[in-house]
Amino acid sequence: MTTIATTASDSGSAAGDTLARDALAVLQPGFDGTTAPDWVRRRIGEGLASVALFGRNVVSEEQVTGLTAQLRAERNDLLVAIDEESGDVTRLDVRTGSSFPGNHALGAVDDPGLTRAVSRELGRRLAACGVNFDWAPSADVNANPDNPVIGVRSFGSDTGLVARHTAAWVEGLQSTGVAACTKHFPGHGDTNVDSHHAVPRIDVDADTLFERELPPFRAAIAAGTRAIMSAHILVPALDPDRPGTLSRRVLTELLRGELGYQGLIVTDGMEMRAISGTYGLGHGVVLAIAAGADAICVGGGLCDEGTVLGLRDALVAAVRSGELPEERLADAAARVRGLAAWTAASRGDAEKTAPDPEIGLVAARRALTVTRAGTAAPVTGPAYVAQFNPAPNIAVGDQTPWGVAAELERRLPGTAAGSFTGEGAGAAVLAAAGGRRIVAVVRDEHRHDWMRSALDTLLAARPDTVVVEMGLPQAAPRGALHIATYGAARVCGVAAAEAVLAG
Repeated sequence: MTTIATTASDSGSAAGDTLARDALAVLQPGFDGTTAPDWVRRRIGEGLASVALFGRNVVSEEQVTGLTAQLRAERNDLLVAIDEESGDVTRLDVRTGSSFPGNHALGAVDDPGLTRAVSRELGRRLAACGVNFDWAPSADVNANPDNPVIGVRSFGSDTGLVARHTAAWVEGLQSTGVAACTKHFPGHGDTNVDSHHAVPRIDVDADTLFERELPPFRAAIAAGTRAIMSAHILVPALDPDRPGTLSRRVLTELLRGELGYQGLIVTDGMEMRAISGTYGLGHGVVLAIAAGADAICVGGGLCDEGTVLGLRDALVAAVRSGELPEERLADAAARVRGLAAWTAASRGDAEKTAPDPEIGLVAARRALTVTRAGTAAPVTGPAYVAQFNPAPNIAVGDQTPWGVAAELERRLPGTAAGSFTGEGAGAAVLAAAGGRRIVAVVRDEHRHDWMRSALDTLLAARPDTVVVEMGLPQAAPRGALHIATYGAARVCGVAAAEAVLAG
């Protein structure tokens, strides 16, 4: 785990002066627990303008509502951020699976009105919980289907489609007074490395970048996105030396200058190894603010008071040494406070939106692609659900349940289920299933040789097997019935189970 040193004492004068308040204002830290820690409340009083919620902070919507009320008692215009993309990346529904399909499912339907309605209902729910800043949507064009971290988080591989749905998503969410944060600038779709682990590199020429990666961000800016999140990716056509988050060329010259964006720029998680493992956390934060970032996302891993104080002190020291211009820090803090003021003024907008609690399931049903081989028979009796589990990426996490097993067990009493991974998975499923009809649930079959081999084994022995693909449907459909859901949200599983029963 990355650690940073606290370089200045936590004295009242250090915490109270303008410089220290500005340094606290640009941080968006996380914390442990499901109630507001005393240290967080104390730092809010000293200038902290934002906090971030992660899955560990969420038990229920009622609990989150109580938590945000505790926090806002210290500062009425506090920004409370969350990484709620819906679909595979969910924090509000971290323990159940999302009530909304993710971007790829919405892109598969390609109805911007539906995308707008889904994000509006998501925004209404977030606002009701006291959350007013969402680190979403992903505007990445999924140019590389083997991308280990974006995948179904993208609306698709077509730039125009991604652009129109990014704009619709931003409009729907912000109509409820919740600020959108379009990510990951300048585009994370054509990578084959997860920036949680290392620095991805995109070797495309500038023309490709401007024609393929940037239009969705232009669309988001035109739609009024209140924030844009930087990516920890190296794009030599823009800056051969520094990743986007630390690049003045990317953040100030391109995003601010050429694209004319005037809203908040927030970094992706700074503990990610692409930054902390290369530059160090404290130095990386200083470089990001100097490059043009306004807010620092931190707390997915490091979520203690010492981290906040260490980053505050690193920024203060950088100003005092001349490494970071004081006016750059002041400008960043002012942008954070400006967004906080917008959310405070927009509070109550969500109450003007009529609830639409079924919109997520409606969207998931519309997204399904069902392919039948010959006379595919519906599953009518107890089945065996075999879930093939790839290693989860860090953005999705491993807390959130997925699949169709729970829904089929509810609808078909006597149904059993098991999870499988690695070599020999197919034979293990056949041994466990007995005489029951097999429903094989996969996620990104095209990316995993062992998963493809397991399906080969199953279909050779049991050609009546139903295949449910809950990742990118890049592999050719196969099985007696093949159902592509374009994501693994809870509602995608419900829609898929309905299709299994219908045959």
